[in-house]
Amino acid sequence: MSHVYCPECGFQNPEAANYCAKCGALLVREPGGETTEAFSPEESQELLDTLDDVGVRGVALVVRSGGGRSGETFAPQGERTTIGRSPECGIFLDDVTVSRRHAVLEQRGERWVIEDLGSLNGTFVNRERVDSAVLEDGDEIQIGKYRLTFLQR
Repeated sequence: MSHVYCPECGFQNPEAANYCAKCGALLVREPGGETTEAFSPEESQELLDTLDDVGVRGVALVVRSGGGRSGETFAPQGERTTIGRSPECGIFLDDVTVSRRHAVLEQRGERWVIEDLGSLNGTFVNRERVDSAVLEDGDEIQIGKYRLTFLQR
């Protein structure tokens, strides 16, 4: 059975649904089935230029949509950065769709891993719900209603 993921909260709905059973948002279907957000070479360069402008080197998460914070950039501090609704988190996403301690972004050697911390709404990488995933440059992460792009310089 095929599913449709809510663009606001990430809830997995039956294919026949028009509205999210969890938050009530209109479910938008993209022709050709599920896709992840792709960036043209120009858009990718624009994101990289933005990172240069704010002095980010290494790894960053760029908010693509959600919470009116599109374009906001987060650079992890240290080898382990928590993501959540709690102001104590290194990446603070203030919305009820985000758990207080939702996920953690962790550097393991040369690789970066995102790990869900038992959140209610789950953590998605490239539209697949994950408990833990190794991140690649350009991956889309969804936490609650926020969609972020992982960039590695």
